[in-house]
Amino acid sequence: MPGTYSQLLYHTVFSTKTREPWIQPDIAPRLFAYIGGIIRAERGVLYDIGGVADHIHLYLRWRPDGAVSDLLRTVKSRSSKWVHEEFPALRAFEWQEGYSAFTVSKSQEAAVKKYIAGQEEHHKKEDFKSELLRILRAHEIEFDERYVFD
Repeated sequence: MPGTYSQLLYHTVFSTKTREPWIQPDIAPRLFAYIGGIIRAERGVLYDIGGVADHIHLYLRWRPDGAVSDLLRTVKSRSSKWVHEEFPALRAFEWQEGYSAFTVSKSQEAAVKKYIAGQEEHHKKEDFKSELLRILRAHEIEFDERYVFD
């Protein structure tokens, strides 16, 4: 086959350092747009982004010649720098060190987008820790709960 054809879809989740509620409604739309720009600049496609004050969810398509870890390192470092520059009062803003990434079948795209869009409502019933542990278990990812959160 002379070309490379792929559809590498990911649902990624990461939080602010120690789940501090930095992502307030006055900041979130600008931060989310900026993150979308970072992903586009890295030759990815952001299909959806959402979250609440202490974490975000991304649904994106990534390229086959790039590592998801490199993309997320770039997203987190550039967006942190941007927050510090745009919002001087948030100089202490940090993302957590790690992240979670799950592959998504195109057939599940609507469900992932609906889940991300419903974050505000969802987190009235379930906190981030419970949510992440539930998602890890649903994807049958092995983990030691002692090391999941900082």
